[in-house]
Amino acid sequence: MKTSVSGMNEGVDSTLASAISKVKRHVLPLFVIMFIVNYIDRVNIGFVRTHMEHDLGIGAAAYGFGAGLFFIGYALFEVPSNMLLQKVGARIWLTRIMFTWGLVAAGMAFIQNETHFYVLRFLLGVAEAGFFPGVIYYFTRWLPGAERGKAIAIFLSGSAVASLISGPLSGLLLQINGLGMHGWQWMYFIEGMFSVCLCVFVWFWLDAKPHDAKWLSRAEQDALVNAIDAEQKAREAATPIRPSMGKLLKDRQIILFCLIYFFIQLTIYAATFWLPSIIKKMGEMSDFQVGLFNSIPWLLSIIGMYAFASFSAKWKHQQAWVATALLIAAAGMFMSTTGGPIFAFVAICFAALGFKSASSLFWPIPQAYLDARIAAAVIALINSVGNLGGFVAPTTFGLLEEHTGSIQGGLYGLAATSIIAAIIVFFARTTPKPAAEIPVVDAAPKHA
Repeated sequence: MKTSVSGMNEGVDSTLASAISKVKRHVLPLFVIMFIVNYIDRVNIGFVRTHMEHDLGIGAAAYGFGAGLFFIGYALFEVPSNMLLQKVGARIWLTRIMFTWGLVAAGMAFIQNETHFYVLRFLLGVAEAGFFPGVIYYFTRWLPGAERGKAIAIFLSGSAVASLISGPLSGLLLQINGLGMHGWQWMYFIEGMFSVCLCVFVWFWLDAKPHDAKWLSRAEQDALVNAIDAEQKAREAATPIRPSMGKLLKDRQIILFCLIYFFIQLTIYAATFWLPSIIKKMGEMSDFQVGLFNSIPWLLSIIGMYAFASFSAKWKHQQAWVATALLIAAAGMFMSTTGGPIFAFVAICFAALGFKSASSLFWPIPQAYLDARIAAAVIALINSVGNLGGFVAPTTFGLLEEHTGSIQGGLYGLAATSIIAAIIVFFARTTPKPAAEIPVVDAAPKHA
């Protein structure tokens, strides 16, 4: 009898492993591509700042404010968007998100003044709202908890890959002139319309839930759903009553998650939007050369993300690895203020390795803590609050440059906030509150 039970368990384990492998192969490459396109449409303004200043008169402060307005729209509509995703399904909603952000991104080609710039940046944030937490939530319904950390790290590598290729790509597109449009207009239009075209593929490729996936066998579908449901039952046993949003907003752990992610995003978006400007101070370069140099920090960050993910998977202690990555980011930001443009660039390369690694290592912490019944809304909340760093950083840097001619004070501030985040991450829980043990239920049908 024991041999029979053991054989059944081995069969279930192999079926589950097969299902997990198929899910990763089917959805991860697409999500990475979607995130690459998403990130490029979000941050490509960094490569056309001087062009818009020359053609439209958009100065440093206006540029920083407009860059940041994206995150106001994003934050305001993040939670509602993700709640709608739960109701209508990932396939429909993620396709809708991609279609609308592509249209708005392409529309940036036709702005004529600061007002147009502000409005479309805000609308781009509204259009993109829900994408990132929607994908994270998608993982909670398709992968058991132990598999999500690596999946998230792979997904988040899309932003690093986007940063790696966006420079050379945007630099090449900026060379296009014709049909009455400048290079920066062609860049916006082509990159935005690519998103619109890609959303058609997304519609036909994604499935809403495992039992809709024809590329999984029935046994694989059941094994996957049962494994995920078992984890959820354990969390529900710990918290039988679904907490209200009001209580969630008072939850010390969720507040800590929001604060940590806000500090991480401050550093990421300060570097993203202002790095091309720092590179241009290194010497006379073409747009394409600036793009090539811009890709170097993000190449290092990809290596760092995978290295840190491997370290944390092997030696555990997630908070310690997040803190280590944040301290590397802090050191890089501080050192970037102590030398000329070339030394600053090298220092920011190391900072990028740190803050990108911290971002990918962060998400498994709240995921492990959250009940799946409220995970989507809370992940969206954390992402919304965190992404406000994308408003604060470029806006502050723009004002600093316009009024002082330097962004040095902002770099000191980023170093300090990274150190603070490295400290408070140790106060964040990596596991849910202790749950009552769930008895094993025989899934076999009983006959009278």
